[in-house]
Amino acid sequence: MIRVENVCKSFAGKPVLQSLSFDVPDGKITALLGANGAGKTSCLRIICGLLQAESGRVLVGGIDPAVDPQAARRQLGVVGDREGLYERLTVAEYLKIFSQMQGLTGANLQDALASVREELELDALWDRRMGGFSQGERMKVSLARALVHRPPHLILDEPTRGLDVLAVRLLRKTLLRLRAAGTTILFSSHVMPEVAELSDTVLVMSAGRIVGCGTPEALGRTTGCESLEDSFVALAYGRQPAQPEVEPA
Repeated sequence: MIRVENVCKSFAGKPVLQSLSFDVPDGKITALLGANGAGKTSCLRIICGLLQAESGRVLVGGIDPAVDPQAARRQLGVVGDREGLYERLTVAEYLKIFSQMQGLTGANLQDALASVREELELDALWDRRMGGFSQGERMKVSLARALVHRPPHLILDEPTRGLDVLAVRLLRKTLLRLRAAGTTILFSSHVMPEVAELSDTVLVMSAGRIVGCGTPEALGRTTGCESLEDSFVALAYGRQPAQPEVEPA
């Protein structure tokens, strides 16, 4: 489980996260929705240990990243908003380095590389240098880096951004397979159909707080809206969707 408890964060005196609290249940897919500036990326970076909260705490598998960042990182796989690929390296070289950074050696390292190569269909990319990769190819490598050490928790920040249909389908298939295997997944997105299809729980953020939580269907019942997109607009912006005009009889 990932737990966020009363987390506050400001930049230049401006509050970004305000007593933010929520849980991400084990073995489920949880989506984090919010308008630009709602605080989603700051929240994810604090969970990953890349930012420090001013107050409150985060627990990843019972470990506080602010107290024991190395142990917390072993619990996490992260696909962030910045890819961090080294374009002069081949995919094989790159993933080997990250596997070793996670403590994998010998047969365990080779097994991990072979497994992620097969699962993410990386054969055609394996021995290629990453300079010039398409957005979909870069996503596959970033996802492989996040999964190579078999973390129990996975965090993704806008993972479908800029992807073509085939890359989105591969990502969707991978996330559903990971959930079935018990992985705890938290992802942010603006793509409502993907969120509605994948998510067990949807968290809606506005001004650094959670303003809605539930299944897509439950949010619809709460807001009286038929679509997740309309529910999101009602919760995040306080606006009801426009009603269709009725032609006079």
